[in-house]
Amino acid sequence: MAVLDILEFPDPRLRTVAKPVAVVDDGLRKLIDDMIETMYAASGIGLAASQVNVHQRLLVLDVSEEHNQPMVFVNPEITPLTDQTQPYDEGCLSVPGFYETVERPERIRVKAQDRDGKPFEMECEGLLAICLQHEMDHLNGKLFVDHISRLKRDRIKKKMEKLHRQQA
Repeated sequence: MAVLDILEFPDPRLRTVAKPVAVVDDGLRKLIDDMIETMYAASGIGLAASQVNVHQRLLVLDVSEEHNQPMVFVNPEITPLTDQTQPYDEGCLSVPGFYETVERPERIRVKAQDRDGKPFEMECEGLLAICLQHEMDHLNGKLFVDHISRLKRDRIKKKMEKLHRQQA
């Protein structure tokens, strides 16, 4: 397994809409394992393939207390189950160090395939629902900063650009 490089905002590659996974094979399972290792190494609870510059509809997450229950979603599709939303202070491995409150539907249904290509469906709420919606945004070329005011987004963008210049 390998720790992959995570793209950081405002990298334009983060705006790429991911394509469906055509086949679940050993190559995809290796990517899944690398993404899980990368997520844990970065102390994250979710990671979309788009964040590691692989533009396929794949995401991994682990919202367990012990961070030992990784979940895999290949070609996920979500449907809100309520109009009620819940606020959550979201952060992102692609926007490190920044947290902003985002409102998202509090209950959703997800249909996806697992790491072996087997279809499954589940209803989610709480942190799992929030995390799934956040990672799905990545697959659609969106970031959590797109859900906040333009002023806040521009401020974060400027700070990230300055940080990248200092690191170069």
